Amino acid sequence: MHTPFELPLLRAVTAAPDTVSADLVVALYAGEPPDGYRSRLPMAARVEFDAALGRGEPVAELGRVLVASTAAGTGRLIVVGAGPGPLTRDRVRRAVASGAQWAREHRCRRIAIDLSGVGEDAEGMSAVAAEAVVIANFNAGHMKTAEPLPPVTEASFLVAAGLRAQLERGLVIGEAVNAARLLTNEPGNVLTPRELADRAVALTAEPGVQAEVLGPDRLEALGMGLLLGVARGSAEPPRLLCLTYTPPGVTSGPVLGLVGKGITFDTGGISIKPADGMDRMKDDMAGAAAVVGAVRAIARLGIPRRVVAVVPTTENMPGGRALKPGDVIRGAAGITVEVNNTDAEGRLILGDGLWYARQKGATHLVDVATLTGACVVALGKITSGLFGTHQPFVDALKAAADRAGEAVWQLPLGPEYRELMKSDIADIINSGGRAGGAITAAAFLRDFVGDVPWAHLDIAGTAWVDDAKPWAPKGASGVMVRTLVELAAGDLPS
Repeated sequence: MHTPFELPLLRAVTAAPDTVSADLVVALYAGEPPDGYRSRLPMAARVEFDAALGRGEPVAELGRVLVASTAAGTGRLIVVGAGPGPLTRDRVRRAVASGAQWAREHRCRRIAIDLSGVGEDAEGMSAVAAEAVVIANFNAGHMKTAEPLPPVTEASFLVAAGLRAQLERGLVIGEAVNAARLLTNEPGNVLTPRELADRAVALTAEPGVQAEVLGPDRLEALGMGLLLGVARGSAEPPRLLCLTYTPPGVTSGPVLGLVGKGITFDTGGISIKPADGMDRMKDDMAGAAAVVGAVRAIARLGIPRRVVAVVPTTENMPGGRALKPGDVIRGAAGITVEVNNTDAEGRLILGDGLWYARQKGATHLVDVATLTGACVVALGKITSGLFGTHQPFVDALKAAADRAGEAVWQLPLGPEYRELMKSDIADIINSGGRAGGAITAAAFLRDFVGDVPWAHLDIAGTAWVDDAKPWAPKGASGVMVRTLVELAAGDLPS
């Protein structure tokens, strides 16, 4: 097997694009204002660029690569489309990733990124550009025997002086996203619940982070019947991982609780899924991966925010001891659940996970989960579903997602949806049926958060890239790592 990704050496330089020493220089073109980066291109490149415009080539299309020229003192120079209109951080991220991916495909190991014209947001643009180069180095086929594309080993960023710290921030976040992508891509026979917990502990072995891994006996003692119930059908024992981050000198203030769904493989249990597409169910722990990646980045960046992260993890298998439709189980919060659909298992383990995060002192809660196909129907594979009980906190999470360039959309969560979750023989059922399925799943979770400000992110549609893009290969996206880091770095409304 090969290395899943390598971290490039990042440098901040103030040289002109036609003098920097690199195998490839990447310039960006946003389409508006009319000149965009055109005026900063070397004359020879500008002539070729103008000729492409004259031929009607869509050079401003996001991710479009135009080989413009060989500039003096450099190797090749390419212009990458950054979309129409003024530049945004997310479009810079995607355009730079497209350029870095093109560099890998053409065996360019040392590249330079011209950010001299990004405008007033130079700090933010520099961070996302560095992140993009790191993300482009990801090798989704690390289990293949064939040699992968060579990584970018050195990236020089043509920026104003004093932005080195922003490049380092981008590198840390990019590495965390890649770590989440690697975990999510791993097949179920490799990434078992025990392996997920062990890797998470290793990934978050940073100053200020303490890890606790609970096995079946401890889960039994805590009364976590929801997690243990889902685990009954599997030969693999479940785990509950708890990561506590305490930054130096921070002893008070809000504690951000992050809970990630960690189903390392989901067959649906007795309510078994169709065979077509079941191989993808290795990604049902993408929420857990996002939480682990976020904690790694938060700790490495030294963000002054106390964090408690909880990952309940198991397989959902149709074994002889598996949950059956009609079974009633009790969670650690004391709530009894009638299981009418064993494929609605993620909310069960999250129920115990949310309870545990509260016990560990979380004052604000966010759970991240590939929870419902209904959310994919509602929002497609572009936008994550957002739900919550405390609107100021939900608004803060939405603002963090906007800053991170990760699309979310708030869906309703009125009391009428809770009525659909009533059971005749237990406190609640675990599935309210097809109608409003993403909302009733959130309504189920709401019973386990008490009066703590809480938000729920359904990433069932966004955790996986089905079709390769110039800036992203097919496979795990690492979605919500950036959003959770942004949330931790901002204010948490009470």
